[in-house]
Parts: sequence; structure tokens; C-alpha cells
Amino acid sequence: MPPKKGSAGKNGSKDSGSQGAGTALVIVESPAKAKTIAGYLGRGYVVESSIGHIRDLPTKAAEIPAKYKGQPWARLGVDVDGDFEPLYVVNTDKKAHVKKLKELMADADELLLATDEDREGEAIAWHLREELKPRIPVRRMVFNEITKDAIQHAANNTRDLNTRLVSAQETRRILDRLYGYEVSPVLWKKVMPKLSAGRVQSVATRLVVERERERMAFTSAEYWDLKAVFDATEAGATDGPATFPATLVSVDGKRIAAGRDFGSQGTIRADRDVRHLDEAAARGLAERLAGAGFAVRSVERKPYRRSPYAPFRTTTLQQEASRKLNLSAKQTMQVAQRLYENGHITYMRTDSTTLSDSAVNAARNQVRRLYGGDYLPDKPRVYAKKVKNAQEAHEAIRPAGESFRTPAETGLSGPEFRLYELIWKRTVASQMKDAVGESVTVRIEGTSTGGEVAEFSASGKVITFHGFLKAYVEGSDDPAADLDDRERRLPAMAEEDPVKAQNLEAEGHSTRPPARYTEATLVKELEEREIGRPSTYASIIGTILDRGYVFKKGTALVPSFLAFAVVQLLERHFGNLVDYEFTARLEDSLDDIARGEAESLPWLRRFYFGGQDSDGNQETGLKELVGDHLSEIDPKEVSSLPLPGTDIVLRVGRYGPYLDRDGVRVNVPEDLAPDELTEAKAEELFAQPSGDRELGADPETGRTIVAKSGRFGPYVTEVIPEPEEAEGGGTRSKSKKAKVKPRTSSLLKSMDLDTVTLEDALRLLSLPRVVGQLDGEDVTAQNGRFGPYLKKGTDSRSLETEEQMFTVTLEEAQAIFAQPKQRGRRAAAPPLRELGEDPASGAKMVVKDGRFGPYVTDGDVNASLRKGDEVESITDERAAELLAERRAKAPAKKKAPAKKKAPAKKPAAKKGTTTTTATKKATTARRTTAKKTGEPRTDAKKSD
Repeated sequence: MPPKKGSAGKNGSKDSGSQGAGTALVIVESPAKAKTIAGYLGRGYVVESSIGHIRDLPTKAAEIPAKYKGQPWARLGVDVDGDFEPLYVVNTDKKAHVKKLKELMADADELLLATDEDREGEAIAWHLREELKPRIPVRRMVFNEITKDAIQHAANNTRDLNTRLVSAQETRRILDRLYGYEVSPVLWKKVMPKLSAGRVQSVATRLVVERERERMAFTSAEYWDLKAVFDATEAGATDGPATFPATLVSVDGKRIAAGRDFGSQGTIRADRDVRHLDEAAARGLAERLAGAGFAVRSVERKPYRRSPYAPFRTTTLQQEASRKLNLSAKQTMQVAQRLYENGHITYMRTDSTTLSDSAVNAARNQVRRLYGGDYLPDKPRVYAKKVKNAQEAHEAIRPAGESFRTPAETGLSGPEFRLYELIWKRTVASQMKDAVGESVTVRIEGTSTGGEVAEFSASGKVITFHGFLKAYVEGSDDPAADLDDRERRLPAMAEEDPVKAQNLEAEGHSTRPPARYTEATLVKELEEREIGRPSTYASIIGTILDRGYVFKKGTALVPSFLAFAVVQLLERHFGNLVDYEFTARLEDSLDDIARGEAESLPWLRRFYFGGQDSDGNQETGLKELVGDHLSEIDPKEVSSLPLPGTDIVLRVGRYGPYLDRDGVRVNVPEDLAPDELTEAKAEELFAQPSGDRELGADPETGRTIVAKSGRFGPYVTEVIPEPEEAEGGGTRSKSKKAKVKPRTSSLLKSMDLDTVTLEDALRLLSLPRVVGQLDGEDVTAQNGRFGPYLKKGTDSRSLETEEQMFTVTLEEAQAIFAQPKQRGRRAAAPPLRELGEDPASGAKMVVKDGRFGPYVTDGDVNASLRKGDEVESITDERAAELLAERRAKAPAKKKAPAKKKAPAKKPAAKKGTTTTTATKKATTARRTTAKKTGEPRTDAKKSD
């Protein structure tokens, strides 16, 4: 029976029926991509997905094969003493899928590996080949867009695996494993368990921390100037507005100080010769200029020209989507992935700004059709690469196909529509003419009653031909900045023309600390410093957010005090590992390996064991660095941050940050931004009730009862006396069973830590209270995480009020248990706040109060508010971002199981062959002493 057109399996598309001769098995990464491709391929193809990587270095001890568990390098997953040979294991959740791929391959005559055309995709393809061990021809099928023409062209023009790319990716993977697995345990031991360090994530965290340090050290300065509104009617101006604003720029030829003239300490920079106006001086000057005559001293005109922006690459797309669509880098890549897999855009992980000839023609055709020939330049625009080590095999991110669909023609909606529209506009605009116009600067002069010559400046811009700005205007990270299409018209004026001051006011300003990074500006900073690869920035930012190193306030990235402790440790003891230049040089070395200009094995040896670099300088290896410094690191020191000018120290403890002064401690709110921890704020925290209050003694036991504030809220507990020492200096019993656990109980909602009494505490400590017996089982009243309830064996019922725990009788309990158990929810409480519509679902968003705190919902998806999010100030954009992240993390909805068909019988010989192939143990090739440049490790260790 001939194969069905575009057939594929459960993770690919339509059908997995039996195949005849001449069948090619096509393997891609994702099921969505497989479905789309399956529809474009003709007879003879079966499309299946690998569902990402099928194997990798082991991530936990259980994954390490038994024969390697005794090896000293086993925890690393890399044999550092054996030429850095990696140990690859099939992911636990992929073993059944690998078996399925092998079964599909048994019925195929050719294997086409159609993973993405980058280092990661090449590596996935290589791992598939190594693990599946095909006995049929294997070819590499690559494409930059998922359209019918592109897929069919790729299937007819296959190539061999690029072993140089595989080697480059493997070297990166080994490097990142060594860095993470050697440095992270240092953080566990010296700061807090479950922390992580990484080649790029640690440097990215340091950037955010350093920006916060700058803000903390910043001293604001106040400066004043004059703002005027002039009327040019007397100058005979008929073209443009009659009035225009201007700002004082100099007095008696000396420039007035502006924000750029002040340093971070709030003083004028030493190299600036300026006049600093305070409030009194500015107001006095304004009074002396009242009624003065003013005239135009100079008019300077310059031609204005603005060229189109280059088409999107990964980082510029992330930045612009953040500015214009309020999408995080992670959200942007998720939406772009869906657009790519469904054939709407080209591959979205690219460093290139180039466009193919067909793409240029498609863009120019749309310019001609939508805007007219006047907006089309005579020659196509060519954008040379600007990113160092860009992979030129890729194009820029653009609409897919040889003719572009307008956004309205795609049928898209929600975030997909908006991101596609952004990409489409940018691509079309890149092939349009420049915007041209004229910029004008006018200087106005007047003399005060005190004889001071004051000079004001006004600037304007007029665009005479909008060119590409008709299609697209780039956003700005500075909300106060003018965008490129902003015009500021001035009246037509000439030198010596008289103007009249309609209004003249003194205006005060304060210098501002450097702005915190947003996702967009952090991506830009990492790229400009050449740290890491642009395709990984979204996951890096996601990691530092998930690890608690950074949290968001609006769109700003705020470092936690935990991040300060981690960065402080790394800077003091592993300075090179978080040095910006060193990290950039690492990236250069990895790119040299990728280009075949350097060998990976000598480089890995030098990085891990140390040795001389290319310039003859001795480098300390990672292994020695970690071993030498571990004993030197004082956990208390690296986790301590003195508050300048005080005797207060902030410490990062196992349960969060706290302030310490002479042994007196107070917790610090985890959502407090470090630059907000001033001396005044610290004193405010110390002034708050400590929550550690002695209430008295329990009359029955004599034990002291105290009220405390804990990380999970206020509670009461009893103090258990230390065991008395027996004769001979030892304790009477060292048995764990002899230790008495103190009774503890959380305060009720109606109670307050400052007013709770001994009587209240004793009532709380009496819980759970035995009400009596029903059906031979004790009935107890107790307080749980969801409120007060009754319990009888395994059955339970909620109580209406907390007071009922102390008053409910056995008869009342019997009546409650006699009622059917309520399965539904209680009446929904009104929302805490109503927001706008979610751009993804179109539904109204509201903030509600839940069991675990406030959350945002669109009626279908719920997402808890994070650290730094406040009910009163959360924006629509932030709420939509939280919902989008929650959707992305949600597991796929399970489909109803289909009825199983009886499996087709296979010839005995073929079945035997399949079994032999599946069960045959891998043989390890003889290890070579040196690895040639560009060759993948065919001798990598594998699990049996």
C-alpha cells in the first residue's frame, strides 16, 4: 500500500498507517512543526517529532549508568580525565519515544533529520543519528521557513551533518556543565541550598546588581532653569504656530547646568564650566527678565534624514516587542516559535539582518502596492551583518514565503497577530525610502534689569517626506524620548526678529539615578558586551527570575538581596568567572572553535585544569579555583551587606534577608528593593514590634508561652527547657525520642500579635480539641490551612467560624456530619480589582483573593501575583504577562484515548531484525588521544 500524503504519527500529524517501499522518515523537533510539514510533503514521507532533545548529560544521580557511578567524574557527566568525554543518557521521559522512532525507522528506506539549522538543531540531529543507529541512508534536511516551496526544496536538496557545528555545540554544553556543576555547590554550601551559577546567568545577575549598587550610591542633585513661551507674531510669522516653548541655556555666555553636568555624588563634574542655578537664583532671574525685550539671535537649519531600521534579528525583536507589545523576552520567543512552526515567519533564532533576494522582492512589491512607487528606492537596500560571529546561513526574521501576507490576510489573532504585524511592518519598512525633512535650532536673547544677557533655545523638526516612517516607527526605552516621527514645528523666523515672552517661569529639576534594566535593555546590554548568544537571552532572563535572583516591579528588573550575596561571593572569590571581558573572550573562543579556527580539547583542558593562553599568560583552571577558595569563603561575610553610615548589617539567611544590629534582628520584606533600604527605612523596621513577646506561664505545665512572628505568619508556642546535665557532664538522655516537641499554633484571623493574651494562646495550644466520639471515632475541632474544620477519621467538614473550634458541641458536630459533604465551592468573593481585557483571550481580567494570596484571572487561567506585584498598582500589561506565563507552563490538555486498532502483522524476519537492533548494546570506540577540529565525539560515553 503506498504511503499516504504527508502522513505522520501521534506527535507529528495525521496518520501512522503502514508504509510501503520508498518511504522516508522525517524527524523534526516539535509536534506542531511536524504537523505543518506533513501537509507539504508528497508521497513517500512519514513525519515525526523528537519532542526536543532525546538525550543529554545526566541531570541526577539516578540517570547515571551503574558502571560509571563509582567514577569521580560521574557527578559532572563529563570524564575530565579522559579527554572531556561526555556521558550521554536518554532522557527518562523519552525512552518510550525513542523506541517508537526506531520502530518507524524500521519501515523506512531513508532518514531525513529536519531539525533547526543552527548549532542546537544540528546537535539534536546528531544525537538522533547516534541513538537510533540507522542502517539506512541518513541525510540532513534544512530550511529557514516552513512553506510548501521551502519544505519541498529542502527535501530535494539535503546535505550531510555539519560535524563542525555539532562539535561547537558540544563544547559549549561541556563548558556550561563544568561551570554550573563546579560553582553551584559552592553557593549551596556558603549561601543557600538549591542555588545555581552559570556562565551567562551569573554575569547577567551581576549586571542587574551593579545597576542597583549605582542607584544605592547615587545622590540626587537639584538644579533650576527657566521655561519660556514666546510669541513670534511681531516677527510677522505666518507659517506654523505663533507661539513656541524655549529653555534657558546660558547667562552672560556661561552655560546653565543641566542634569548631564552632575556626577553620581550630586556635585558638578570637575570638567564642566557651567553656572548652577538654585531656586532663589532662578526665581530672581525670572523676575528681572519680566517685561524685557527679546529677539532672535540665530537660526540654524540642518537637513534631516533618517534611514530605515534593519530587519529584525532575535535580540531586536525581543527589545521592540517589549517596548511596543509589553511582551517579555520569553513570551516573545514563545509566540515567534508558534508563528514559525505554522509557516508565518522565518526562523526566529538568528543573528543576521540579511534578506534573501526573494524576500527583498516581496517587500518591494508590497511597498509599491501599498504605498506607491514614490516610497520605493531605486535599488534594493542591503543590510550587512552588525553582530559579531553572526550565523549568516540564517536570514533576518521576516514574513515567510516569496510573497508576504498582510496581517489581515493571515487569519491570526491575539499576540500572534500583533507580533506578526510588528515583523511585517519592520520588514516592509526596511525596503522603503529615507524620511527627510529639516531640523531648526533658534536662539532667543534678552537682557534683564540687572544687565544679565539670558539666552534661550528652541528646537524644531519638520518631516517633508515620511518615507519608511509611513510604515514603521521604532520604539524607545526612554519614555520621555521623542520618537522618529515626532514633529515639532516652529514659526518662520529670521535673525533680529523681535519676539515677546508670553510666559516666563522658574522650573526645578532633580537628577535621577540610572534606570533599572528592563528585559529589553538587559538584552541590549548583553549583546553590546558580546556576552552569551542572543538566542539564549530569553531563557537566561527566565532563569534569573525563577531562581529568585531578580524580581519585577512593573517592567523593571530588581535584584533581590540574595542576588547581592551570590554576586558578592563570586566577585570576591571567582572574579574571572563574572568578569565581563573574560566572559566575552570565552564567547570568542567558542566561536573560534565553531569556525574551525581552534580545537576544543586543548581549550577545555586549559579552562578546567589551567595552563598558558595564546599570549603565554598562565591561567588558573576552574578546578583549582574552586578547590583553593572553598575553605577561604566565610558564609557570614559573603552574605553580609553593611548599611553605609550605620552599625546595621543586612544579612541573607536561609529563610530570607534580615537586619542585624548588636544581635537584635528584624526581618526585611522580600519585595523591598535594595535601593529603598535607607537608614530611615531600617530604623522603621527595627521600630516595628519584634513579634517575640513573652505572654506568661502555662499553669498546667509551667512552661513559658511566647508569641512570635514567623515566615508563615504570627504564632504562639511554648518554650521547652533544655535537658539538665547529668553527673559527668553529659545529658540525661541523648535519644531523639526523649526530645519533646513544643506545641505551636497560628494566630486566628481575628487576633493580633501585639494584643494576643496568655488566655488566647492557651486556647490555641489546646487545639486540636476532642469534641467527643461518633461511630466509635474521635471527633476533633482543628485549624487547617484552609480554615477551621471538624475531623472524624478520614471524614472532615468545614466550620463557619474560628470560634466554633472552641464551642462546637458533639450534638452540633453530629448534625454537621449528617449533612452531605459540600463538593462545590463557596460563593465567590468579589474581585479585589478589575483590569482591562487580556490580549490573548479577549476576556476581562480581574484580581482576586485566593487561598494562597492574590491572583489574576481571565476566567479560565489563574496566575498568582509575584514578589513585587501589588494589587493596587499592577498594570494590564503585567497581568497579561503573568497569564501568558501560566498558560505556557500549563500541561497540554489530554485528549480522549482513541480506539486501538489491531496491530498489523510484520514479517518474522523484519521483526527479528528490529528486536536485534533495539537490544544490541552500544560498543565504545577506541578513545583517541587528540580530537581533530570540527569532528564530533563519536566515542562519547553512552548508557547501556
